[in-house]
Amino acid sequence: MNGKPLPFPDTDARPVFVDTHCHVDVEEFDEDRDQVIERALSAGVTRIVVPSIGAFNWEAVHATTLRSPALFPAYGLHPVYADRHEDADLERLDAWLVEHPAVAVGEIGLDYYIEDADRERQRALLDAQLAIATRRNLPVLLHVRKAHDDVLSLLRRHAPRGGIAHAFNGSLQQAERYIALGFRLGFGGMLTHPRSRHLRMLASRLPLEALVLETDAPDLTGARHRGQRNQPAWLPEVAEVLAELRGITVEEVAEVTTENALEVLGLP
Repeated sequence: MNGKPLPFPDTDARPVFVDTHCHVDVEEFDEDRDQVIERALSAGVTRIVVPSIGAFNWEAVHATTLRSPALFPAYGLHPVYADRHEDADLERLDAWLVEHPAVAVGEIGLDYYIEDADRERQRALLDAQLAIATRRNLPVLLHVRKAHDDVLSLLRRHAPRGGIAHAFNGSLQQAERYIALGFRLGFGGMLTHPRSRHLRMLASRLPLEALVLETDAPDLTGARHRGQRNQPAWLPEVAEVLAELRGITVEEVAEVTTENALEVLGLP
């Protein structure tokens, strides 16, 4: 790119999307990162949020988001890597957010799906990061597996400025509790798989105003691209399935989910 920002495409005549969760900084994109971003822009994905997973990749996320005005960073300590995070990383995160403006604190949360997970350590990290997010008046990007009730309890304690429950797969009741706390719920490629019956039920029954779209690229690839590296240009395929499930147009899905993302994350 040689430091030259990618232009926004002319999207006046077609839907515009926000990928609220995409790890375009990781090594899987090292060979063609700029082309991946260009394809996303051409597909109408005009904003991509790039979450970090630990202090060890904050620099990579920062550098990646400088490549295009379409990219926006989030910084945090991911629960899956709890054993790699140091206590000092929490102070570093607070200071880093002062020097490196972000749209959210993330990716943070709890993951009890992991075998032998250190739940106490994960909860301590999440508790501290929610305090940082609240102090900095930033929303949060949540990673939650088998731990929604504990996360919701911590959210009620800290009351951050909303955020997104990424790759949401909880119950309707848990979804309603997130929504009541000012959160949106992220849906991605798994929604496009016909066997994802629970996800499809959630996506069809929850208020559209509570939903945002994501890819989690390079992971969680949709049904049309099974076995391939996921990428943000495929986000409109999620919108197509969501529109079909709800009996509305893709344009309506794009308009509402984009507005949801802009509002909850304060994106331009």
